[in-house]
Amino acid sequence: MPSITLADLCRVLKQPIPVDGNRVIAGIAALSDAGPDDLSMIASDAYLKQFARTRAGIVITQRKVKLPAGSKMILPVDDVEAAVADVLALFAPEPQRPPAGIDPSAKIAGSATLGEGCAIAPNVVIGQRTALGERVRLHPGVVIGDDVKIGDDCEIYPNVVIRERVTLGKRVSVHAGSVIGSDGFGYRWDGKKHAKIPQIGSVLIEDDVEIGSCVCIDRAKFGATRIGAGTKIDNLVQVAHNVEIGPHGIIVGQTGIAGSARLGTGVVLGGQTAVRDHITIGDGAIVAARSALANNVPPRTTVSGMPALPHRQSLREQAALRRLPELIVQVRKLQEELDALKNQKK
Repeated sequence: MPSITLADLCRVLKQPIPVDGNRVIAGIAALSDAGPDDLSMIASDAYLKQFARTRAGIVITQRKVKLPAGSKMILPVDDVEAAVADVLALFAPEPQRPPAGIDPSAKIAGSATLGEGCAIAPNVVIGQRTALGERVRLHPGVVIGDDVKIGDDCEIYPNVVIRERVTLGKRVSVHAGSVIGSDGFGYRWDGKKHAKIPQIGSVLIEDDVEIGSCVCIDRAKFGATRIGAGTKIDNLVQVAHNVEIGPHGIIVGQTGIAGSARLGTGVVLGGQTAVRDHITIGDGAIVAARSALANNVPPRTTVSGMPALPHRQSLREQAALRRLPELIVQVRKLQEELDALKNQKK
């Protein structure tokens, strides 16, 4: 981890540099874990009790939070989350990356083309007519099929498989173990067996997309499965054939998106969300974690539940469901009282 001084921190946070600016900061930690040489943070009044007990020597705080005076150095900012993101960049170690050049163990087809500054690690395979842009990094064990196009400054981590005819834009990151361009899940019953339907389409991933580990993005039946620019996909996500995800989406881990679903711009899918085939999710919609979408979602709507409903309605139904045992007891008592009244009249 690089050595960070108090002066470095203050420059990043646009704070005055104190006289002890050469003081070294050991690291960044939660309030409960930080030591006297560590930096920590507090974003709301909810953490005031933890702040009172913390041993952290320096604390970044939301400007509106009023902290008691003490021995800790306080650095007030307008947005703690943004400030911490900037500070983490200071502490981030340089990632291990293959050096520019081609490792002797790599297998590169004679018709493939590589741009300037590419880094090809051990045991990489690159297929026929595949074209890599400038400064592309392929980590060990990456397999690239035929007729693939990869734009400038992409980084493909170990053991990723990018199948034939897939296109990646610029600055795309694909983390370890993901598979891009596997066959779509298409079969028909021919009277005796499930016969495979050829999947002859491709996958198009636009600029600045980041794809987590063990993600599977299937090629289209025909046309293209498309991931819009700036979209971020978490680990263990399944994107089926002919899905279209608009720009700047957030797809959280263990989500499954079935074939030909359409997601607009800026859609957020919480973890373990299930999206049915052929439905449309409008621009800016938010789907809470562990929801199951069976119908279209209008733009700028928040939904939740199984099946997914407008979020407030879903919360009301969940609250009513929690009261169900109590209501059953009440109904039984009312039935007993009604039966008693009937018996009195006889």
